[in-house]
Amino acid sequence: MAVDRERIAALVTELLEAIGEDPERPGLRQTPTRVADAYAEFFAGVDRDASEALAHTISVARGPAPETLPSGAVMLRDIRFRSVCEHHLLPFRGAAHIAYLPGEQVVGLGALPKVVDVLAARPQVQERLGEQIADTIAGALDARGVLVVLEAVHECVIMRGGTQPDASTVTIAARGAFVEPAARAELIALMGVSRA
Repeated sequence: MAVDRERIAALVTELLEAIGEDPERPGLRQTPTRVADAYAEFFAGVDRDASEALAHTISVARGPAPETLPSGAVMLRDIRFRSVCEHHLLPFRGAAHIAYLPGEQVVGLGALPKVVDVLAARPQVQERLGEQIADTIAGALDARGVLVVLEAVHECVIMRGGTQPDASTVTIAARGAFVEPAARAELIALMGVSRA
């Protein structure tokens, strides 16, 4: 389903009127269209299958002998992302750190940020975003283990309520070999996650 830009623009016009603004004043005249364009970008991941980002770069990681199976984890750190919190429709942004222990398949590293981008481009909560990233990678690659650590700052925490400008949130999603905290400790240290 495509984002309905015209409907969004009409709703933004109504919102401006509801807060007591004049949507026809020069500074606001283009705002409904601009917000509609921004929302089309922010929510481009709605109804998209994130595993498709992996499909074209999956390759076999081992030969016929089991000893050729990769023994170590593959890690990609500091994947920048932005999303919109579904509770207040305010942005949150941060970095994703992903590690996976390959089974019989590996994926091009450029595909991992694409998975993050697709899943972040929908109304989200950070906890679910990490779980969805882990599930997508584990499912598409049949990985022996997946670890996803997200570090983010949330505008709803910074700008309203408790107004904590220095607060950040760290979430961890683990699958397979990395479910046990001891099994993922080395990876978290390598990720440089100080608060996990």
